[in-house]
Amino acid sequence: MDWQDYYHQRTVTAEEAVKAIKSGDRVVLGHACGEPQALPITMVERASELENVEVVHMVAMGRALYCAPGMERHFRHNALFVGGSSREAVNQGRGDYTPCFFSEIPRLFKQGILPVDVAMIQVTPPDKFGFCSLGVSVDYTKSLVDCAGTVLAEVNPNMPRTLGDSFVHVSQIDYFIDTDLPIIELPRPRIGPVEEAIGKSIASLVDDGSTLQLGIGAIPDAVLLFLKEKKDLGIHSEMFSDGVVELIEAGVVNCREKTLHPGKAVVAFLMGTRKLYDFVDQNPMVEMYPVDYVNDPFVISQNDRIVAINSALQVDLMGQVCADTIGPKQFSGVGGQVDFVRGASRSRGGKSIIALPSTASGGKISRIVSQLDAGAAVTTSRNDVHFVVTEYGIADLRGRTLRERADALISIAHPDFRGELGKGAR
Repeated sequence: MDWQDYYHQRTVTAEEAVKAIKSGDRVVLGHACGEPQALPITMVERASELENVEVVHMVAMGRALYCAPGMERHFRHNALFVGGSSREAVNQGRGDYTPCFFSEIPRLFKQGILPVDVAMIQVTPPDKFGFCSLGVSVDYTKSLVDCAGTVLAEVNPNMPRTLGDSFVHVSQIDYFIDTDLPIIELPRPRIGPVEEAIGKSIASLVDDGSTLQLGIGAIPDAVLLFLKEKKDLGIHSEMFSDGVVELIEAGVVNCREKTLHPGKAVVAFLMGTRKLYDFVDQNPMVEMYPVDYVNDPFVISQNDRIVAINSALQVDLMGQVCADTIGPKQFSGVGGQVDFVRGASRSRGGKSIIALPSTASGGKISRIVSQLDAGAAVTTSRNDVHFVVTEYGIADLRGRTLRERADALISIAHPDFRGELGKGAR
């Protein structure tokens, strides 16, 4: 059958498409800003007809109505990374969290550890050959198409057509739903003096010709403010946002010195504003790949001088990093932090950086602590940590004894807490 005939025959309403979901199914959603928007809402409208449907994904950027109180009999969310719209459900016991490295999520689907009954994704309209782009979310979404029993796709002309290994053919999709909704955007964060100080210190660790991995939030964006005098920077990152666009346009990021994919900014997913989405649309400089490639530490390490920048909630005086829980409560997830910390440690000239403000709760709580809070999870082990940065400076922990680590970390803690931390260290 001609792909165009197949496509038109399989184009249905969202109401018709979600009839493919049965009680007891595992439904996996595309990720972050690439999350489909019409299908999950329509699925929840069928709640009275469904029981025990497991809804799985990483960062939920949509409304996550399946997490609402009263939905427990119909839907149970399984978060691979807890987000703002799913946090309450997980911590109140109406949802679950599955610990995992971002790089290993496709394996959960491919090896049948988490078999996928129904995938709900969002794609561009097909090109003349019948290929749709996954747009801003290739990461684990590409593996969903390969593994799911049934694939439902929202076809949205507002989705940028990204390049690289981001394409699926219409023959791989079971039902198409036409939408014209704006792609979910992530507003740019506010950068304050603390973030600026951290960003300036981190930028001092970035040499010309380095390849960067950046996370989400004010600190990564603050780092970018202080890189404008650098030369020939590259990008190999699970994601990037609007700030990278400005450095590319300024010629600071050109990827020419990269030892893997030279000339290309390699990324698994994108989160930002429409400016970012317009920039990556059909842009041959930006290549999207699945996360089991982008975040594979052995792939990462093939980039010389990789600088991995990640955040934390707490760091104890041994160098243990907690980045995903507040005490025993799940706040976020492991994501790609450990993937890139380990990849950077194997990179020739690589550096991994954990960055965090020195305090929380308006200065009342130190985030450099003698011991992690009771019940807190260790995201990155003390054996993996290299640099830790706060607004008070840089602590280099590699090759340091426990005594030396404690001294270095106390020196970048807020002055109000250094005495107490000294006692804790002793």
